Amino acid sequence: MAEQTEKATPEPTEAQLDAARGFVERHGKPARGVVEYIGRVGARVVLVGADGALGDVIVPDVATGEALVAAVPDLEPAEWDAETVNSTAIGPEHRRRMAGSPLHR
Repeated sequence: MAEQTEKATPEPTEAQLDAARGFVERHGKPARGVVEYIGRVGARVVLVGADGALGDVIVPDVATGEALVAAVPDLEPAEWDAETVNSTAIGPEHRRRMAGSPLHR
């Protein structure tokens, strides 16, 4: 019988780790990391700071996102539960960017 090799989980890059660490430093401890699958692009790690700020890091897949969250001190794994959602502080400028440009005025 042929040996089966397990696919190794890609490790987060130094740039991804630096981005997440920097976010935690700027926005307080503990921060939360929500890993979301975004299709062929990979996964998005949504960062929620202790001050409610949002950020993100794009990684190749969900496993790498989970590894990123585990590797950064004071970054806790989270889901979009009521506690995480209520801890965000989304201001008017962020809401405008999320909404995009209006088609008609």
